[in-house]
Amino acid sequence: MLPDTTVPASLLAVLTFLRGCFTTPTFTTFAALVTGLIAQTGRCTVTGMLTGAGLNRTWSHDRAHAFFSRASWNPDLLGISLSHLVVCQLLPAGAVLTVAVDDTLFKRRGKKVFGAAWQHDGAATGPRGVGRGTCFVVLGLVVDLPFVARPVCLPVMARLWRPKQELSTEQPDGRPAHGQLGC
Repeated sequence: MLPDTTVPASLLAVLTFLRGCFTTPTFTTFAALVTGLIAQTGRCTVTGMLTGAGLNRTWSHDRAHAFFSRASWNPDLLGISLSHLVVCQLLPAGAVLTVAVDDTLFKRRGKKVFGAAWQHDGAATGPRGVGRGTCFVVLGLVVDLPFVARPVCLPVMARLWRPKQELSTEQPDGRPAHGQLGC
């Protein structure tokens, strides 16, 4: 098992707020992958994260891939916990929270690409404005950071959009469902 010393103490202090979203071994893998993502200077692939964390000779790449495919954690709970952390730690009391939502189509071909479909493509040229691929919707929180001159959008959640396969977010009486964050 990996000792926590590979994760800088300052980063581990922040990640500890998210520990409740994971089991103990899964949190260790998560912390190492986040460290590798930040430290990676090349492509930010799963194996690139292991290289960035200095674990490419210590861990099997299967451990990192299993984190995303088989480990017990909930991305929605992680996004909500991360949103709570950002709001409580980076926004002054009473400040207005700006939420940004973006969808991006990643062009994909082939019958076996999961989630690929003909969808709206804002970057498409031509009269139809559609493309075939996977579309990810990303939710971010816009905050002012003391070391940056302009506001920054911190992505906290993402979801693969699958046309005609999504469940409605309405309550039985037709009103939209709402969530609430409290610090």
